[in-house]
Amino acid sequence: MDQEQLRSLFEQVRSGAVDIDAAIVRMRHMPFEDLGFAKVDHHRALRHGMSEVIFAKGKTPEQVVAIAERLLENSRNVLITRADRECGAAVIGKLPGGEYLPLSGVVRFWRDRTIRGKGKIAVVCAGTSDMFVAEEAQVTAELMGNEVETINDIGVAGIHRLM
Repeated sequence: MDQEQLRSLFEQVRSGAVDIDAAIVRMRHMPFEDLGFAKVDHHRALRHGMSEVIFAKGKTPEQVVAIAERLLENSRNVLITRADRECGAAVIGKLPGGEYLPLSGVVRFWRDRTIRGKGKIAVVCAGTSDMFVAEEAQVTAELMGNEVETINDIGVAGIHRLM
């Protein structure tokens, strides 16, 4: 739940559209929800402006799906990093609206595409072996509300010219 969602809930309570008990139910997992194998931080978007990112490496596909499912109940955008093909397929197969990017191993649910940044971010990589990291950086910055320009494979000499 981010500030906008919390403000909306408070306004609904004030107007009588949502009663206090219903509001409590919607907030019952704030700030953390214990799934037994992971503690999901539902309060992170309120503190930092972006919901918790799921690091898939070392988790089973079922665990990643369960965490993502819980985050998607309260967050418009959800990012999963370091997901292999099996994990990506499991998430996309069970949760609608996601996209798996096999180059970077990222799964994203990008429902709110509002630009909040003050400028454009450039993600630059020297060679094709860096492109997976560049894609992960690009997707992360975009989900955080930034406009991103990615320049791939400019070569090591090109990187030195930028410095």
